[in-house]
Amino acid sequence: MSRLLVLFISICWSFSVVAGQAAVAMPDSYSAKAAAKVLEEGGNAVDASITAGFVLAVTLPEAGNLGGGGFMLFYQNNKTDFLDYREKAPQKAHRDMYLDDKGEVQTEKPLYGILASGVPGSVMGLWQAHQKYGSLPWERLVQPAIELAENGFIPHKKLQAYVQEYLDEIEAAPHGRNFAKYFAALTGGQRFKQPELAATLTRIAKQGPKDFYEGETADKLVSFMQHHGGLISKEDLKQYQAQWRTPLQKSWRSYEVVSAPPPSSGGLVLLQMLAMLSDKIDCLEDVAHNSTRYVHLLAELAKPAFADRAEYMGDPDFYPVPVQKLLDDAYLAERAKLINPIKISETEAIKPGLQESENTTHYSVVDKWGNAVATTTTLNLSFGSGMVVEGAGFLLNDEMDDFSAKPGVPNYFGAVGKDANAIAPGKRMLSSMTPTLLIKNGQVQMVTGSPGGTTIISSVYQSILNRVLFNMDAQSLVDAPRVHHQLLPKNTIRHHPKLDKTVQDGLVKMGYTLDARRFGDLQVIVRDADGALAAASESSGRGLSMVVETK
Repeated sequence: MSRLLVLFISICWSFSVVAGQAAVAMPDSYSAKAAAKVLEEGGNAVDASITAGFVLAVTLPEAGNLGGGGFMLFYQNNKTDFLDYREKAPQKAHRDMYLDDKGEVQTEKPLYGILASGVPGSVMGLWQAHQKYGSLPWERLVQPAIELAENGFIPHKKLQAYVQEYLDEIEAAPHGRNFAKYFAALTGGQRFKQPELAATLTRIAKQGPKDFYEGETADKLVSFMQHHGGLISKEDLKQYQAQWRTPLQKSWRSYEVVSAPPPSSGGLVLLQMLAMLSDKIDCLEDVAHNSTRYVHLLAELAKPAFADRAEYMGDPDFYPVPVQKLLDDAYLAERAKLINPIKISETEAIKPGLQESENTTHYSVVDKWGNAVATTTTLNLSFGSGMVVEGAGFLLNDEMDDFSAKPGVPNYFGAVGKDANAIAPGKRMLSSMTPTLLIKNGQVQMVTGSPGGTTIISSVYQSILNRVLFNMDAQSLVDAPRVHHQLLPKNTIRHHPKLDKTVQDGLVKMGYTLDARRFGDLQVIVRDADGALAAASESSGRGLSMVVETK
């Protein structure tokens, strides 16, 4: 697509708002219908997002959660905001807690069982979002989740299969996980009830986060930890607070791209790749979408950004992440010179430039006033640590794997890190979650996000390119095959299996190693040329998206 055509598309887009329209893009039908009902009743985007968060803790157990954490990105009353309710390392955690006597990483410990969990942040995050921006009563927003836990829901066939795969994995390597006790019945396809979780949600509805962090639920969680030799204490829970932060924002092609700040690496890497793409715009002349040249360019753009990720990114409350330097136009112009549009650049030559899940879930909401919320939440791997808090019925995260257990040693997703992301008591682990908004002329034009560990960044990045450079409609842009490269493993491109075979052959001839696996589950809302909203969930998932007509 030529630059002239891109400019024409940009000029022709309308920025009006169709009166009474709202939209949701959700990872399952239960959350979509519950969130839509809130919007129909006059709730705002934050209200709908809170309801969705609690419903997903019931109906999407592989990633929806009470025992995990996440990020919320807001456009509310013409202002942007960001809430970090990422988990924290317990006070008893320490830098070398996953190393053996020889100093080698015991890879299973930060992934499975009782030592894998950080202090959960989801309940506090949803509460603090409600306190600042919510409009409907808290109990009303939690009630749909209570009903689904108490009365049960019919599990989607994909969820049944997913649980069965996990049960098979546990049988082969238990690691102390009690998952089967709580979820084995789900595979039968009958109405699945969770009475302990329903009771926990009822307490949260009445008492807010006080129950989860200081009350009966807190007691159950700490007792469970003590019984199994875990680290989370009453003091850890009592001290937990979500953190309001300033979202990252950078102009790109007449849009304001707003995304997640540290402790997410996602926003920084995304904005760096967009900026470097602008410096390499001549490389895109007459390059077809998902052609061999296009995929190669995406891989080249990722290398410098992921090198910076490994060196400089972590919890800003513990490490001075050089955000402004990493987003400086002159710096990014220099980084763009490392990109070779014709052949593979040498991985070893891509160094940090300064002188100094996979199963997450995402959902998007726009309300009738034009407010928007992009939420990404996670337990880290599917079903987190595989540990259910007995008597409370919710799964715990395995987010401790997102720390760098040892400098230069990759985590489950192949990401490496150094001191910026070393384990420390009370520290939040680095994330790749990338909830993102595109804003133009004061109106949200796109809400996007995805699960997928480090591949989240690639999914969000390509969803934006699909919309802005290639003018795809909502469903086409979420379903288009995507690719991912993250510097290491060397010259390896992960791609959706439906990527054209001739393109795959061309990449192999260039010297790439290919890894054909699906990743991500985009949940996107866009505003079309007539001002109307359109929403889409990736067809390969079990999501549901809808435009809601409100009064």
